[in-house]
Amino acid sequence: MARRHFGTDGVRGIVGETLTPELVEKLGKAVALWSGRGRVFVGRDTRASGLELEEALGRGIASAGGSAVLGGVLPSPAVALLALDVGAVITASHNPPQYNGVKLFDGDGQKLSDESEEDIEALLDAPVRGGGEIDRVGVATDSYVEHVLERFGSDLTGVRLGIDCANGAYSEIAPRAFEQLGAEVTAIGVSPDGTNINDGCGATDLRVLQRTVVENRLDLGVAFDGDGDRMLAVDEHGEEVDGDHILAVLAPRLDVDLVAVTVMSNLGLHRFLDERGIRVVTTPVGDRYVLEALREHGGVLGGEQSGHIIYLRDHVTGDGLVAALLLCDAIRGRTLGEAAAEMPSFPQVKLDVPHTGDLPLSLMGEVERLNGDLDGTARVLVRRSGTEPVVRLLAEAPTEAEAQELSDTIVALVRESSAEASDDGSP
Repeated sequence: MARRHFGTDGVRGIVGETLTPELVEKLGKAVALWSGRGRVFVGRDTRASGLELEEALGRGIASAGGSAVLGGVLPSPAVALLALDVGAVITASHNPPQYNGVKLFDGDGQKLSDESEEDIEALLDAPVRGGGEIDRVGVATDSYVEHVLERFGSDLTGVRLGIDCANGAYSEIAPRAFEQLGAEVTAIGVSPDGTNINDGCGATDLRVLQRTVVENRLDLGVAFDGDGDRMLAVDEHGEEVDGDHILAVLAPRLDVDLVAVTVMSNLGLHRFLDERGIRVVTTPVGDRYVLEALREHGGVLGGEQSGHIIYLRDHVTGDGLVAALLLCDAIRGRTLGEAAAEMPSFPQVKLDVPHTGDLPLSLMGEVERLNGDLDGTARVLVRRSGTEPVVRLLAEAPTEAEAQELSDTIVALVRESSAEASDDGSP
């Protein structure tokens, strides 16, 4: 059975349009019924719609006889660590403020499988039972910070660090955590008002952090997204350090023999890891697929170019704060710019093209043929977004000119296939 509401990372949409309190209440009921005992720990990010949707989710859980424990504003990785039978986060992660959603974790803090999401959707219209309860707790943040600092913290005395919390769930947590370790912190994006999460700040827009690092002569900067499961960095010169380069810095330091990445990862990362005898496992886009691959292959480190960095020693999922702590420790004795430069990057051209419906088989056949001709020296990638109504295009090659030429080729193929679909009356 195809999923109607779940995408790549939970249920997500524009509040009042594709995501309503009524749907979230039904989802709460379905999750409680699916989980058995129905104990659900709930967190949320700082969006204005979060309060109403938190209440709706709690009502739904209670209507199925479950117990909703509301923890307030918390990053997604904290909810994963504190999950009861289920952990639920009211968030739309890196999306703009008008979006919201629900991410789910099982009792072990793992994201749900496609099959589990299908089972939950099948219970959306199940009858209510009643008899449940809603409780609130206020100590969840302290428990999370203590867990992270004990296991991943190190002495950061003298480190001059810029932090951009995206006006999201880390706004109060991250600056305090780094200050406890001795870092000199310059914090931005720490004034959430319900409407400014991910708005010109955080991991989706590094410009303010880049200026902050350069103007204040900081050693580096780190930026989180709204719910704290992504982290990107800025070196001492204000240059972006993406998830691929962060993995390249961490992998040798953490002495791993396997790294899981997605199809979006730069070919340069593959070569960097291969030269060091570190095996690479490639997955579809989405951090939960990286997690699945790590568990299947017995690995502990993986991530995405977009900043999902996963380290499973003493943790259960990707965590932006943990990634930032590990990065600060991994570059001791050198600058972030020096560390990141050890991995050469292939130029990439990325485009989003508005699109709904499935991708034509003829288009995917042309993409496969083109990649066959390139034979690993370059590549193109075409995929549907799991969170937005667009097709994401990627062209990667040894030079900017070659990457742009490949991009132009694939854009023309997409437009041609869209025109053919319109002529056929396809959606």
